[in-house]
Amino acid sequence: MDARTIIAGLRDGRGLSAAGAAWFARGLASGEVEDAQAGAFAMAVLLRGLDEAGRIALTTAMRDSGQVLDWDLPGPVIDKHSTGGVGDCTSLVLAPALAACGAYVPMISGRGLGHTGGTLDRMEAIPGYRTDPDRATLDRALREAGCAIVGASADLAPADRRLYAIRDISATVESIDLITASILSKKLAEGIEALVLDVKCGSGAFMADIASARALAQALVSAANGAGCHTVALITDMDSPLAPSAGNALELRDSVAVLAGQGPERLRRLTCALGGEALALAGLAADAGAGAARIAASLADGRAAERFARMVAALGGPADLIERLDAHLPPAPERRTVTLPPGRIVQAIDTRTLGEIAVHLGAGRLRQGDVIDHRTGLTGLPHVGVEAGPITIHARNAEEAATAETALRAAIRLSPGPVAAGPLVLERITA
Repeated sequence: MDARTIIAGLRDGRGLSAAGAAWFARGLASGEVEDAQAGAFAMAVLLRGLDEAGRIALTTAMRDSGQVLDWDLPGPVIDKHSTGGVGDCTSLVLAPALAACGAYVPMISGRGLGHTGGTLDRMEAIPGYRTDPDRATLDRALREAGCAIVGASADLAPADRRLYAIRDISATVESIDLITASILSKKLAEGIEALVLDVKCGSGAFMADIASARALAQALVSAANGAGCHTVALITDMDSPLAPSAGNALELRDSVAVLAGQGPERLRRLTCALGGEALALAGLAADAGAGAARIAASLADGRAAERFARMVAALGGPADLIERLDAHLPPAPERRTVTLPPGRIVQAIDTRTLGEIAVHLGAGRLRQGDVIDHRTGLTGLPHVGVEAGPITIHARNAEEAATAETALRAAIRLSPGPVAAGPLVLERITA
């Protein structure tokens, strides 16, 4: 077996066998597969597509191209993945809430991509917090807190790391088959037993329409289940920001507020919905409704907040983060309040633009190697169907704040009359 034979088979519509996927993934990881061959492989998959068996084969082969974590813990090991949006800081709330309900969550996360925020970037707003712990520290954090939000090590799904970089320069990022294998290979390499997926849909999501979101959710669920991991996906609204903030330290504040039993209602509701599915999959709740009630109780009584505090301390952050947020999260140098016309209801939001505004303020990366300013971003963001209150721009200087205000005003469309807001959870995908 060789790269040319595998690529030709894909090109000619013969699909991808398990043996071919395993050979190619090993070649990606070892370097035996050249960049040109990796690009040809990605393009053949994009143009010809894979059937369900091929997606499962590629996913498991990329998972097995490096280390697959193994755990000896007194409870189920589970995780969650989101396809990315604006104000989507659910992971920061969900991981400790699941831990408070008896699960163990080794949440290997990523950085911001394009207009979407990244879980690791949010956690690195915490002084001293380590997203790259050694295995002993990771194990200790999991045992002490029940959760650990960290980044992937170099030996976790190395075939994906190589193919991901090739996709970015070969115009093959959009392939649902390659997206599926990329997401799941890293998640399944965590050694998890169950996975809940949050597939975003709307103006602030990579999948803007419901048909595309549904196709991705179905591919992810079928491949994950086929690889032996119990999985459910929720397709959720991203026509509005999930939380009222966009920016790392600002979203961290929203997350802590929800952990304290308060905070943004949409963020709390989605955390409970995703958590309920995860607990049901792991056998820790009779069904998703009962699981959601358990998650809500952990937020209301402080158990989730206590788990979050344990995790932060175990991974090098301050033990008093929750009690002294202002001391550990300094404000941006420039703050500007934007007031929209009173008495008007939000009719539509260009949510992607809100994410891009935050990126340009310094909350994300415009090019590889950019240093993030965790203080910057937006707060007070509305969602469709409500009256918009004042929005605050958190900037590095007055010039950037002024530029952001112009873009912000253009991104929100108002109505003089009532506007019906759509549901937060659009669909539930189980197969």
